[in-house]
Amino acid sequence: MKILTIATRTSQLALWQAYHVKTRIETSYPEIKVVLNEIVSNGDKVLDKPLALIGGKGHFTKELEDEMLAGNADIAVHSLKDVPTYIPEGLELVAVTARQDQSDLFLSHKYKTLEDLPQGAVVGTTSLRRRMQLLQKRPDLKVKDLRGNVNTRLRKLSEGQYDAIILAFIGLDRLNLIKDIPYTDKLSLDMMIPPMGQAALGIEIVSGNEKVREIAMSLNDEDTLICTQIERDFISKIGAGCSAPVACNAVKNGNEITFRVMLGFPDGTNIMQEKVTLDVKQSEKLGQKLAQKMIDNGALDLLKNAEKVAFKDEMPQRL
Repeated sequence: MKILTIATRTSQLALWQAYHVKTRIETSYPEIKVVLNEIVSNGDKVLDKPLALIGGKGHFTKELEDEMLAGNADIAVHSLKDVPTYIPEGLELVAVTARQDQSDLFLSHKYKTLEDLPQGAVVGTTSLRRRMQLLQKRPDLKVKDLRGNVNTRLRKLSEGQYDAIILAFIGLDRLNLIKDIPYTDKLSLDMMIPPMGQAALGIEIVSGNEKVREIAMSLNDEDTLICTQIERDFISKIGAGCSAPVACNAVKNGNEITFRVMLGFPDGTNIMQEKVTLDVKQSEKLGQKLAQKMIDNGALDLLKNAEKVAFKDEMPQRL
């Protein structure tokens, strides 16, 4: 194999991720030239609507997967949080890169921390997960929708359209954008539980090519794979889509794994929440087991009702 083609989205962050993987592969396999097949996904085209209203996370991956199935790419590099738990036939999610900082970040030009926000302050986020957790802790806040690429979101903040916004730390850090914001505050994982797969890259391949599998597996981090598989098992079992607020995060510390999950209504009410710490050896099927426990306690009805109220009049205002 002389040339390996990576399918990637064309956003700044996606290209950073693709070039990062390209460099790693070319370092490990100097005989292989890595080229990029840059694709504009539907999720990148439609920037005036929340993700759940245009079909969910699959709209960031479908076009890349179509290119792979058509023979125009060997692997795809995804933000793992954007990869649905269902993988199309003929493709496989075989590797997950080492996870980096999973925190969400508070950003403001006026206030130092979330606690400093006055009553009725306007906070920007499109994420139902963030909205649920923000309003659970600060029901007085006014949450408004926030779409566009990261530079557009930061511009809207600087223009005063919001008192603060919440974004993933890792994307801002990779693009070196934090330095220009007067006030930033990293939120703890207990304060703001991340989404499935946050801060890890998923490497998807076309089935049946053992050399491509070998190359992809050279990028894999076993600890991250264990944690993100727990998260993906939880989401798959509980059947949560983009139009339901769900947070889940597994962290490995030494020989222990701590798994945090939360679901509820977008307005911060009707919350179900669990936090479990187990020995790694006991963590097999942890995601499925915790999902089943929550299902037994009524999670499916709660999620069904949460989806009904998502993006109605009481939900984030359109800007």
